[in-house]
Amino acid sequence: MTAQRLDGLAIAQQIKDEVAREVAALAERGIRPGLAAILVGTNPASRVYVNSKVKTCGELGIYSEKHELPETTTTEALLHLIARLNAREEIDGILVQLPLPRHIDTQRVLDAVDPAKDVDGFHPVNVGKLMVGEPGFVPCTPAGIIELIRHTGIELKGKKAVVVGRSNIVGKPVALLLLAQHCTVTICHSRTVDLPAECRQADVLVAAVGRPEMIKGDWIKPGAVVIDVGINRVDNRLVGDVEFESAQRVAGHITPVPGGVGPMTIAMLMKNTLYAASSRA
Repeated sequence: MTAQRLDGLAIAQQIKDEVAREVAALAERGIRPGLAAILVGTNPASRVYVNSKVKTCGELGIYSEKHELPETTTTEALLHLIARLNAREEIDGILVQLPLPRHIDTQRVLDAVDPAKDVDGFHPVNVGKLMVGEPGFVPCTPAGIIELIRHTGIELKGKKAVVVGRSNIVGKPVALLLLAQHCTVTICHSRTVDLPAECRQADVLVAAVGRPEMIKGDWIKPGAVVIDVGINRVDNRLVGDVEFESAQRVAGHITPVPGGVGPMTIAMLMKNTLYAASSRA
């Protein structure tokens, strides 16, 4: 058996096409969604991500602006910029590219973004809404993961889901989203006893641990849906947190790296920006 690949590029394109149609419909009413992206410092990966997000905005008809700040930027200066963007009506979404330089108070910065413009879904108000099941902004990567799983056609109700990783950006929110789909959810992490045994119980396995090819094929339940969030550079090639070659011989569906979860994250950011503009409208 070879697993069916979940093509994140193709699914993301479907979402972006839908967003472009809705952006055009808003334009007829004189409304153009607007996204402000903030990049602090010179992290090359962050620069690539921000440029990709800005480029995608242009392709879909969304107004965007990029605020590039030096590594030496203070927390106070960044808060001042966010306050200005919060006050601007034509800016619907504010994105602060993480990670920020170490001397900046990241939580203060995320807390300063207007929850109605928090298209990354990181503000405590939106985190709380996700927790209690109210409508709000859902973090883009977890939202994209749920879309990928939806495209498998499997019924999630009653399924056993295992999330490896407990970050605020992926692990915890995707666990809540799976719980909302009536899965029985286990969150695993570096202190989990017998991680392979936990993984083998999963009908849906989400790997978001940040360790290259840690999850082996013999950790996977036959026929399981495997979502690999990891992006690790090893010997000038990109690999995920799952050992793809061995895993695809066991899983039912699997995301490749690259071309799986990554494209979905940007597509869901565009969808969140559209949602923010629609709410303003």
